[in-house]
Amino acid sequence: MSIAQAVRDKLDIPDLVTGGKSIKDVTTDIAKPNEDFPTKLWWNTFILVATITLIDVAIIGYLFYEGLYLLGINNPVGWGFFVVNFVFWIGIGHAGTLISAVLFLFRQGWRTGINRAAEAMTIFAVLVAASNLILHVGRPWVGFWLFPYPNERGPLWVNFRSPLIWDTFAVSTYLSISVVFWYIGLIPDLASLRDRATETWRKTLYSILSFGWVGSARSWSHMEIVCMILAALSTPLVLSVHTIVSFDFAVSILPGWHTTIFPPYFVAGAIFSGFAMVVTLMVIAREVFNLKNYITGKHLDNMNKIMMVTGLIVGLAYGTEFFIAWYSGNEYEGFAFWNRAFGPYGWAYFIMISCNVLSPQVFWFRKLRYNIPVMFIASLVVNVGMWFERFVIMMTLNRDFLPSSWAMYTPTLFDYAMLIGTFGIFFTLFLMWCRIMPVIAIAEVKTVMPAKEGAHH
Repeated sequence: MSIAQAVRDKLDIPDLVTGGKSIKDVTTDIAKPNEDFPTKLWWNTFILVATITLIDVAIIGYLFYEGLYLLGINNPVGWGFFVVNFVFWIGIGHAGTLISAVLFLFRQGWRTGINRAAEAMTIFAVLVAASNLILHVGRPWVGFWLFPYPNERGPLWVNFRSPLIWDTFAVSTYLSISVVFWYIGLIPDLASLRDRATETWRKTLYSILSFGWVGSARSWSHMEIVCMILAALSTPLVLSVHTIVSFDFAVSILPGWHTTIFPPYFVAGAIFSGFAMVVTLMVIAREVFNLKNYITGKHLDNMNKIMMVTGLIVGLAYGTEFFIAWYSGNEYEGFAFWNRAFGPYGWAYFIMISCNVLSPQVFWFRKLRYNIPVMFIASLVVNVGMWFERFVIMMTLNRDFLPSSWAMYTPTLFDYAMLIGTFGIFFTLFLMWCRIMPVIAIAEVKTVMPAKEGAHH
């Protein structure tokens, strides 16, 4: 037994790989979902979410043909569910970068069991968010005008002072680095699947995807350097992307939006909702794919702690907003927040408070942080609350400076279909990915195995 393992045992630190697994067992267990025929549960779930996705695509096509008047948007609520969904899904994508990049830089061993799924979740969530951003402009077929490129339209350039352009740069940069970081880390595992493959088509597929990886010392050294550089580039994005998203609101002069608290408030909320979605996916993955020895209670406990802390920060932000509105003495600002809590959408505000501030308090108790049903329900509740947070920010805009312009936003069936469709697209992509690539980073998990089990292999 090594000194490090003796210290861990003495301090009662939970192992990150349990069950006395060997190096070979790790590869076999994690690769099993990719090599075996899909289970009936996987097929039933995939058919359900794929059907939702196809319906959503059909509805998007119909909106292209008919126009956005089919939605509930009006004046003054001109963005509707599209921007609510955009901000929600960008927030979901934040946990992947935080787990992969920030925890990588800080050498946190517990990231290894969850980083791969979190990275994939980031990519799919950003794609879903970007689709909502493109659709809400009304003429998505000219969405490429958002990119400043030399064109034949004379002196026609994008408006660099528009938050929509800032979003375009932020989201495209975030997606690019996330994809590269995710794929670089995948290469050794794809090579393992290549070497294990028995079917010709599977061996050919993984040979192409693994770029001829041979696992030499030079290859590992180069990969570590690249991952370090990408992690250092990705870390500022955790703060910058959702800060820029918050500028969509904060740079306006509307009461309730024009405030400097939005950037840190949005970043904390994004990490909060992102970790909640990671917990949801990890609880499902460990049960469906029998990965309980690799996604342990320790992994989930750490994520629940982060959810609790960021939940407290979000709760502080809610209270600070009301304090600022009162302390400023601005009657318009004061009314905006009174209307948010006690106006026609007050029910949504109290759903938000209940889900985001009250539900994470269960994680003060260690027993509940390790309780799978409790954490699963809490993660679902948090994501419901974070969607309602964006809903509240958007919809309480229905009462601004002039009572003559007040109007109620009433979502139509098309709005609800687009909302449900975003989940259909996300889970369709995630389930397809689970069948093709390892849910857990095989090579990285082996580096945190207990010395007493892994040393002799």
